[in-house]
Amino acid sequence: MSKKHKEKKHKQKKEKEEKKDIKKELEKEISEYRNKYFHILAESENTRKRLQKEKQETTKFAIENTLCDFLPILDNFENALKFSEKASDEVKSWATGFQMILSQFKDVLHTYGIVSFHSEGNFFDPHHHEAMEIVETHDQPDGMILEEFAKGYKTQNRTLRPAQVKVVKTPREEEVKDDETIKEESSSEQEELQTTEEKK
Repeated sequence: MSKKHKEKKHKQKKEKEEKKDIKKELEKEISEYRNKYFHILAESENTRKRLQKEKQETTKFAIENTLCDFLPILDNFENALKFSEKASDEVKSWATGFQMILSQFKDVLHTYGIVSFHSEGNFFDPHHHEAMEIVETHDQPDGMILEEFAKGYKTQNRTLRPAQVKVVKTPREEEVKDDETIKEESSSEQEELQTTEEKK
């Protein structure tokens, strides 16, 4: 085999190896670009879903807040209909129609997952209640709700309007002692006055 032939063969082998290396590099780059493409595609899909969810939540929040503005009107409706029970037959007839309108309004609230909740007889929860009046007594447990002035409304996730309530607060022992001391002093003063009047 001549030297020239050997060199040619060596050159061909070298070119073949170089082509092989280039092919490997290209395959590696293609694989990297493919992975980057799928990664960007997944991120894009996640972003789209997140934005869609945020849009839905924003819309839902706006609807809930708008419906919240109608709750005082709903309260007035309910209070007015309570008084109609003692009214004349003509007024009761009108009240029946308004009762139907009230029911339709409540159906709209239910459609959007808004419900009222009962408070009287339950314990005070700052997430659901607003204390409008506090009564100090030992007759009921501390934190018990005695009366509900206005209904509370909530959705599955949040309280739209806390219930306005009257809450029990148990007096501290010091306050109880002070009250007892005042009563004793008052009783002593009355006894002294009575004795003085008898002497006269």
